[in-house]
Amino acid sequence: MTDGMRANSSAQLLFGFVAGLLATVIFHQLALALLWIIGVAPSGPFPMAATRPFGVPAVFSLAFWGGVWGILFALVQRRFPPSGAYWVAAFLFGAILPSLVALMVVLPLKGRPMGGGWHPPLLLTAFLINGVWGIGTGLILKLLTSWSSSRARLTV
Repeated sequence: MTDGMRANSSAQLLFGFVAGLLATVIFHQLALALLWIIGVAPSGPFPMAATRPFGVPAVFSLAFWGGVWGILFALVQRRFPPSGAYWVAAFLFGAILPSLVALMVVLPLKGRPMGGGWHPPLLLTAFLINGVWGIGTGLILKLLTSWSSSRARLTV
């Protein structure tokens, strides 16, 4: 692997983290706000309750983990189909993978029932807000990649 390829790969991972983090704060939380307003979501947006073990506000923890998921998104999104199907794949990536991990791993680790007790409003909320996160991550990642490419062309 050449230095240029390594730098490009590192930039993609960084862009993935930034895209996932920003998509959490913007897309994920705004989708949650809308679902909360219409009475579907079991909790509201921008939670500030302290998380364990570090005591950081929950929204910051969510944003960090959104960034980690954004790295995985950046690694696999090259395999998404082109055009409009890209956005369907981005939605499905977010709706399925992070949701399943949250429902099957994270909730039990926090002492809650697996799947959150399989309550339909919780499941619908998880799949929708994470699907919207996927679209937001894809959009931000494409913007960052385009910005980086155009910046590189200007410096050559």
